Amino acid sequence: MEEINNIIWVVAAEVLDNYTLRLTFNNGSVKTFDCKPLIQQFPIFSPLQDKQKFNNIALDGWTVTWENNSIDIAPEYLYEKGVAVYEARETAESFVAEDNASYNSEK
Repeated sequence: MEEINNIIWVVAAEVLDNYTLRLTFNNGSVKTFDCKPLIQQFPIFSPLQDKQKFNNIALDGWTVTWENNSIDIAPEYLYEKGVAVYEARETAESFVAEDNASYNSEK
């Protein structure tokens, strides 16, 4: 998780099927995160078993929240435990699409 000052946060979030989130981080990485294990294991997350409540996500400037910011998951945890869809690289090539399409800087 190399980032300026090692600070990572969620800049966009989308609810997918089966209690999964698609998250975009400030470094450009995109990951999916399965919330089911947290919902099943920890009582603080149990209200999110209700799909309507789970689907009602918000961003607080750092991470995903639910229930008027009373439930959240640390952005570092989401980043470390998430499954990479797109992993940002720390070079000028970070803006190259995952399918290795070339970037033309003269456009």
